[in-house]
Amino acid sequence: MTEYTVITDPAGLADAVAALSAGTGPVAVDVERASGFRYSQRAYLVQVFRRGSGVFLFDPPAVGAFETLQSAIGGEEWVLHAASQDLPSLRELGLDPVTIFDTELAARLLGHARVGLGAVVEDTLGITLAKAHSASDWSTRPLPQAWLEYAALDVEHLVDVRDVLAAELSEQGKVEFAAEEFSAVLQRTPKPPREDPWRRLSGLHTVRGRRALAVARELWTAREEYARGEDVAPGRLVPDRALIAALIADPQSKQELAQVKEFTGRASRSQLDRWWAAFEAGRAATDLPLERAPGGESIPPARAWSDRNPAADARLKAARTVVEALAEQLQMPTENLLTPDLLRRVAWTPPEPLSAASIGDALAELGARPWQIAQTAQSIADAFVHSVQTASSTPESAS
Repeated sequence: MTEYTVITDPAGLADAVAALSAGTGPVAVDVERASGFRYSQRAYLVQVFRRGSGVFLFDPPAVGAFETLQSAIGGEEWVLHAASQDLPSLRELGLDPVTIFDTELAARLLGHARVGLGAVVEDTLGITLAKAHSASDWSTRPLPQAWLEYAALDVEHLVDVRDVLAAELSEQGKVEFAAEEFSAVLQRTPKPPREDPWRRLSGLHTVRGRRALAVARELWTAREEYARGEDVAPGRLVPDRALIAALIADPQSKQELAQVKEFTGRASRSQLDRWWAAFEAGRAATDLPLERAPGGESIPPARAWSDRNPAADARLKAARTVVEALAEQLQMPTENLLTPDLLRRVAWTPPEPLSAASIGDALAELGARPWQIAQTAQSIADAFVHSVQTASSTPESAS
């Protein structure tokens, strides 16, 4: 078995940068985080491979500054798998590509049945990768050799996979599709923070009453603040189900809270004062949250359209059928041709006058890529027009 060494100091970084600079072609990059263990999404291992250079494993907390690595490879094409997951952690380190090839996204556009890294490597190269450590705590130090081998293999074959997928994209006439998708991933801005993130508590639907929701909000906030300070995943301190159980038990004292047997977790008892303070704050709150989160600009769920907006319901059903047929012809998942959300939005509020051009403009404003618009706008416009004609010719309309 190959013995892998993790780079932890400036001298090791300098040697790696020199070797990578002397390599050729695209650079494969991957990140290992400690999701589910740590509060942050920081990178705890960065893996880089380039032909003619080999594999290098970097320990970001130990290395600290990566300016020299960025200078060496920043202008090259980076090959990543599911790039949108890794780019935020890489950018936090100052590592930011100017162009990428996303093997997961390419596999989707090509209609591969399986798009996980192991499956794509197996389908393209016939090599089986063990995925035993994908959910490990990568903040562990020192990292076991078995984990390092797993991490190295994640990038060692990625450039070869890229070449196979690039050839398939060319054969299927999807090179431009992929280029636009890769560019969109690079340019995508982070989603704004949720207005009421505490409403994502699992099991919150079982909590009744605005006062109880105020307590839920305070408990979530107290756990979040403590988790951030400790850099521990909130659910490892006190799981959602334990917070909900405490809420439903409705304890009237700190002692009663301590006696709730379902109130578990490594910090459920050691931080009892913190949790009881949250109960008291929620019960004293004057800004009680609404039973339901404000809807904002969201549109109703599609299942309610037939009653609330029959014309929109007819448009959506007609357009959904043709978009699904187009996706099948292009041999790709429907959501990669056009996301269901974009189709719902343009069906709910169609542009006027109705045409392929106006549909295209509406889709572009919503974030659709040019290739998606070129493939779908005319068919969606035709489907919308057909739904209107069908509705006007029914007996109900004639009467």
